[in-house]
Amino acid sequence: MSGVARRTVVAAAGSAGLVAALAACGGGSDDKNTAAEGATLARTGDIPVGGGKVLADQGLVITQPKAGEFKAFSSKCTHQGCAVSSVKDGVIVCPCHQSHFDVSDGSVKSGPASAPLPPTPIQVVGEEISLG
Repeated sequence: MSGVARRTVVAAAGSAGLVAALAACGGGSDDKNTAAEGATLARTGDIPVGGGKVLADQGLVITQPKAGEFKAFSSKCTHQGCAVSSVKDGVIVCPCHQSHFDVSDGSVKSGPASAPLPPTPIQVVGEEISLG
């Protein structure tokens, strides 16, 4: 194999790797939740006060900023579309670039994200949390 052909193959392989890495970080383009409206997402006892729970399959994160107050947000980070992975110490954490969002309103506590997580309407009936 000639030097030029070898460089072409290596460059093409590098480009394919870059595309795969960006696609993994970028997430999908579908912002819709997969749960049907009214379907139970979680139970109130599953959501710790001052924390929350990421529902990856539904594309949501549910939080309980104060006892008895429940909020839901898109789990898609507004920086580059990665899925947030955890909720701790009053913040929702994106693992890709360490953006942190406030559990009470989804606002950015630390970037690189510059826009808040979009809220999702939910309803709490008894101990069940569902899309509202």
